[in-house]
Amino acid sequence: MAHSTKPSARHATPERGAIWLGLAILYTVWGSTYLGIAVAVETIPPFLMAAARFALAGVLLLGWVALRRPESFRRPTRRELIDTSVVGALLLGGGMGMVAYGEQTIPSGIAALLIAMMPVWVAVLGRLAFHEQLPRLAVIGIVVGFVGVAVLVGPTALGASGALDAAGLVAILISPIAWSSGSLFATHRANLPRDPLVATGLQMVTGAGALVVMSILTAEPGRFDPAAVSTPSAVAFLYLTIVGSIVAFTTFGWMIRVAPLPLVATYAYVNPVVAVILGAIVLREPVEPRTLVAGAVIVAAVALIVTARGRMTRPRAETSVTTPPGPSARPAAPAPSQSASG
Repeated sequence: MAHSTKPSARHATPERGAIWLGLAILYTVWGSTYLGIAVAVETIPPFLMAAARFALAGVLLLGWVALRRPESFRRPTRRELIDTSVVGALLLGGGMGMVAYGEQTIPSGIAALLIAMMPVWVAVLGRLAFHEQLPRLAVIGIVVGFVGVAVLVGPTALGASGALDAAGLVAILISPIAWSSGSLFATHRANLPRDPLVATGLQMVTGAGALVVMSILTAEPGRFDPAAVSTPSAVAFLYLTIVGSIVAFTTFGWMIRVAPLPLVATYAYVNPVVAVILGAIVLREPVEPRTLVAGAVIVAAVALIVTARGRMTRPRAETSVTTPPGPSARPAAPAPSQSASG
């Protein structure tokens, strides 16, 4: 935030503390959503789980805005509703839906590393579709990122030992492309509701609708037995809905208003590290040398791109769900979780 005078130490310390607390929430919550998704889809069909999660989160968020800030809660125009639906379908249907589907067979840590490629895809698709500037550092980051992916998925492509499930891998690879497409459309072309929380809530609800369609097309409702849902899956679902979606997205929206964007953007390369560590500790996922090497290369690539884009002069975008999270889920600034996985 800009100040006309230098704040006193008494007021500066709490502000710095709040910013670092917000950053810690983004690091841990969005990093842990990959673990949460892996546990939730053990006994809940992936598209159905994601649809219920975002429908509930979206309704709660819109309800909160309607009660606390009714002046901001207005009926969206037809154009806003159409564009919001497109963004929601890309981000939450193609983005988060594919993460949930892929994590049925792909370890959560590896999924997080591949989803971390989202800033790479934003840079590539932004250049191809909207002629966005690509600094030399970003070009290097793109090349490095694809090298990391090649190291990670090489055995699968070659049919060698250590291969990953092909269907799950394809789903995880599609996810950041869909999320990047939705983020770019939201930033460059979409006409979204002015209030960022309203935009986020509507994107969640419309994205949930797309996920319901995906669930029906894959015959999930006929296979779903509510009585078979385990306690860990139910707890993971609630965690993803309340903490992963509402708390983390709200924190992100506040952070991009009060903290430097390059600092906020660091979640993009911290989240996958957190996800790999949690997957290894909680789910006993093996962490092979190849995974460590590929992870280091991908994280380095993301750091290069985030740094390059952070140096470019650009206005702060309105907050919505158009950044990854990650999962996530993941506002249109600086690249992202999640976010996704968010």
